[in-house]
Amino acid sequence: METHPTASPAVAATAGFDPDAFLVVPGRTFWDLRVGEVFRAPSRTLTDAHAAAFQTVSADNHPVHYDAEWARRHGHAAPVVHGLQVLAFTAPGATLFPHLIGEVFISFLEVSCTFLGEVHSGDTLYPQLTITDLVPEGDNGIVVTEATVHNQRGELVLSGRHKYLLRRR
Repeated sequence: METHPTASPAVAATAGFDPDAFLVVPGRTFWDLRVGEVFRAPSRTLTDAHAAAFQTVSADNHPVHYDAEWARRHGHAAPVVHGLQVLAFTAPGATLFPHLIGEVFISFLEVSCTFLGEVHSGDTLYPQLTITDLVPEGDNGIVVTEATVHNQRGELVLSGRHKYLLRRR
């Protein structure tokens, strides 16, 4: 009589496993996106620890970022958070956007911004991406978003633009 080995519990448990069932949101294609769609990131309050960590990573040691007296002598209310750190708050990965386009995403093409107001430790930032254009290009498409960051007083402290390349199919 011939016997067949029984599958181990670990193998049996993975038989019906589908990683796509763990997506945060259902994926969409270039054609599913719409101009005017908004993707917000959770608000974040910057601390001195955040500023110090960014200073370490960026190696930007200008005293405007860490020396309160130097900053005051030069017309600032307090040390100023690095502009690139504020721009980093517009990272699409902080929103649901990359989860929506994960299967069709090719690359982050471009970023630009204008710094409109100072940000200090203790400020709470509210980042947002809004789709402003969808440009088909052959088998691909370019998604253009407006990137904005407001502070807790409702002041626009950063305005910019991102471009992403997606497969259209």
